[in-house]
Parts: sequence; C-alpha cells; structure tokens
Amino acid sequence: MITSFTTAITVIGSINTDMVVKTKQLPSPGQTVIGGDFFMSAGGKGGNQAVAAARLGAAVSMVGNLGTDIFGDTAVSRLESEGMDCRFISRDSHQHSGVALISVDGSGENHIVVSPGANSTLNDAHIEAAFNAIDDSSIVLLQLEISMATVTKAIALAGKKNCRVILDPAPAQELPASIMKGVYLLTPNESEAEILTGVRVHDENSARQAAGKLLAAGAENVSITLGSKGVFLANGGSDRLISAPAVDAVDTTAAGDCFNGALAVSLASGNSLPESMDFACRVASISVTRLGAQDSMPYINEIEQ
Repeated sequence: MITSFTTAITVIGSINTDMVVKTKQLPSPGQTVIGGDFFMSAGGKGGNQAVAAARLGAAVSMVGNLGTDIFGDTAVSRLESEGMDCRFISRDSHQHSGVALISVDGSGENHIVVSPGANSTLNDAHIEAAFNAIDDSSIVLLQLEISMATVTKAIALAGKKNCRVILDPAPAQELPASIMKGVYLLTPNESEAEILTGVRVHDENSARQAAGKLLAAGAENVSITLGSKGVFLANGGSDRLISAPAVDAVDTTAAGDCFNGALAVSLASGNSLPESMDFACRVASISVTRLGAQDSMPYINEIEQ
C-alpha cells in the first residue's frame, strides 16, 4: 500500500525514442522477416523508470542528456508532462538523442538495439550539479545505458549523501568492486545475472547461487527477476521467492524498468524490501499487458483497483 512518501527519488540514466515493429517471430542472425504494426514510443531505461515512479505518485527528478533535435525536444516535453523535475536534463549539440530499435514477437518477447547518442556524454559535471540538489537519504535509481564512469561517480556521490542506490545492471557488463560495494539493491534479470556471475539462472536454486555470488561481490541486497516465476530476493541473512501475478503478456519491453520504478516508490513510502518486491511485481504485471515502454506504465489508481 502506498499512502505517503518519506523520501524523494532521483533517476539517473538514459532517455531514448523507441522505434518498435511487431512481428510474428523474431529474426535469427542473417534472417529477414516481414513485420506488422510500427509505432514510436518514449523510452530509455532511465526515462522509463522515472515515468513508472512518477505515475505511482512519487516526487521524481530525472538526470539525463539529450541531443538538440526533435527527439530531445519531444522527450523533455513528455517527461515534464508526467510531473517530474527535469532541471537536470542537459542537451548536447554535438550528439543525437538516444534511439532504440525494437522488434516484438507474438508472445511479447523482444530484440532491442540501442544507439546511445547523447546518453553516452552524460558526465561527471552533470552528475555533480544534480547531486548538489539531491536531498540526503534519497533513493537513486541507476542503469547501464550511460557510461560506467558516470555510474561510478553517481554511486560515490550517493554514498556521501547516505542515499540508497538501486542499480539495474542492464545492458549487463562487468561491474567493478567500487560499484558493487556502493549498491543497496542490485536488480538483474535471469540473463543479466548469468552474465554477471556465470551461473545459468532458470529456477530458484540457480537464482540462489547467482545471488550469493553477487552478495559476495559487495551488493547489500540482490533481487533477480525470473519473469513469470516472480522475483528471487536475497541478502546476507535470508532469501525468498516472491511470486508474480499470472497475465497474458503482450510486450515485455519495459517490464524491468517498470519493476525498478515501482520498487523505488514502495521503498520511498517506507515499506520493507519484501513488501516493495511484491508491489513492484504487481505493477510490472500490468505493464506487460500493454504495448510500448513509457506508454505501458500504470497509474497508482490502477494498482489500487
């Protein structure tokens, strides 16, 4: 239950425009398939998580970087319309705004290729300016569609302000110890957990093994999303599998982003990690029944109903 908020949420990350094609089956390497419907949607893992949190009623600030093109103009206008603080979205006249090319098959699975553009030039100066305005003990949401150096800087500054950092390690890549030790909660999915640990995650036991390795690497808490099986949550003292509602998925493109945004909202309202995981699973289960990234994010009244 979300009743009030004890802290604010800052999302630092990518802002993209998604170009989506529906197709009966995803192509194999070298294969061409004929697609169906095409549409454009606001996306980027950072922007998606910020919209997810804002629609659930939290006070959200977005930190990101866009080009000085029509995609950037549209993205800023869209995010402002969601009621979030966009003062720390900067613009780079030498880079295009980020774009993602997405194919979605008949069961809702997807292939995604991202061209980061201005996301890759979000830098330390941008992060430092934003942290000057971030309240102590805020929740900071991060992903890996911006540079690792920028993520490292943000985690270091978050530690100085006693902020809880939620890191969605996507797209998955090796994480230095300095990052892991500053993370309150690491939230990989099955494939990301495998890349990070070498453990093929497919059930509760394999998730427990992978989570143990990530905890040993320095993360305070680990949650591994297992799709329809739910979420495996672990820390140094205990672990548990939290089930997800059964739904007919249409598009899973931003399900993880929705999960992370909702998780931050529940934590910001003072709920425990297990309570927040359950809430985030319910919110994400609604998002996968809709097309698009930011367009699929539910509003708080839908969850209450």
